[in-house]
Amino acid sequence: MGVAEAEEPSGERAAASDPTPRSLTFFPRETEPSVMTGARVGSSLTDEQEAIRELVREFAVEELRPGAGEADEAESFPEDAWDGLAELGLTGLTVPEAYGGFDADETTYAVVNEELAYGHLAVATALSVHCLATSCIAEFGSEAQRERWLPEMAAAGRPVGMFCLSEPHAGSNPAEMSTTAEYDPETDEYVLNGEKQWITNGKRGGVAIVFARADAGEPDSITQFLVPADAEGFEVGRKEEKLGLRASDTTGISFDGCRVPAENRLTEEGKGLSAAFRTLTGGRIGIAAQAVGVAQAALDEATSYAAEREQFGEPIAEIQTIRHKLAEMATDVSAARLLVREACRQAEAGEDNRVAASKAKYRASEAAMSVTNEAVQIHGGYGYTTDFDVERLYRDAKITEIYEGTTEIQKTIIARGMLGK
Repeated sequence: MGVAEAEEPSGERAAASDPTPRSLTFFPRETEPSVMTGARVGSSLTDEQEAIRELVREFAVEELRPGAGEADEAESFPEDAWDGLAELGLTGLTVPEAYGGFDADETTYAVVNEELAYGHLAVATALSVHCLATSCIAEFGSEAQRERWLPEMAAAGRPVGMFCLSEPHAGSNPAEMSTTAEYDPETDEYVLNGEKQWITNGKRGGVAIVFARADAGEPDSITQFLVPADAEGFEVGRKEEKLGLRASDTTGISFDGCRVPAENRLTEEGKGLSAAFRTLTGGRIGIAAQAVGVAQAALDEATSYAAEREQFGEPIAEIQTIRHKLAEMATDVSAARLLVREACRQAEAGEDNRVAASKAKYRASEAAMSVTNEAVQIHGGYGYTTDFDVERLYRDAKITEIYEGTTEIQKTIIARGMLGK
């Protein structure tokens, strides 16, 4: 089950540097990018991005992958891995530098997500949701809120962030949400009531970005709030038992007369849903990158196994059917990665990248499913057992077609962009 070293996700390995970077703080952001990182050409990475990729890949292979199977079986999140992310500076990935973060560009964010998912998707997912929360606080919070929450969330990774949008009866169409936030002028507070579902970091989270209707009868009144997990009336539901991503902490959250100060309203009333969609566009690129990471891991496992497993007197890698499978898998992974890089390029250029993000998420998640399926097939009966990582990768891959916008939603967005309606 060794990880194949010959093929790297970006297609090439950076030259070793001295000293070896051990965290994102190694990269001095005050240096001019053109001097520090080199020019980025097309879908290739800058020198800085390649060095970060190497750093995170090493962590994924040495720290995440060895414990992924055990965490999956125990359905327990590896908190030591989270502490490792904080030590590397990754929990501040989307936090502005002024608050102790790295303030990563879209490509760097995608690269980190891909490499973490290569090691363990549950950890990558937890970080991406934490980053959604820090992004919302950074973009919509007041200066006082930024100073209160972001430095600790960046440096220590705690409090862990949550993103509460979906509800039991409002998933793909969040405009149908029923959670309310009624303003109480006597106390200058909002009173939240309702339920949220599929909340990553639910039990371990310390602060939530919550979307609720400021007017129960008005669908256009959805507003964004910052809600500490220790607020009275904030209740965490049972942990979901899932097909894959089993180490991820997924729960429901309910609000029963949960009061938050009016200053914790992050957007104007009625502006919350558009803010959520804007945040999720970047989030979809992250999930697409994670899907690429899972697919790359499965491809590497299958390649290694095919070279070692012998049947009919030779390695199965010599059999044309297997070789063709590997060729198709490698092509799917490369194509998905290029779509992710293009969505990142458009974002960095200030272009409308909503369609590109959906294309990347759609194709990368389907590639993850097809590549992990073929990886199991190449392993034969062994691939159906928990002795080999491809079994877990296959189960984990499915969620990438569902969360942060299903495949069907991505196709709808793509078609709307093509047809203008």
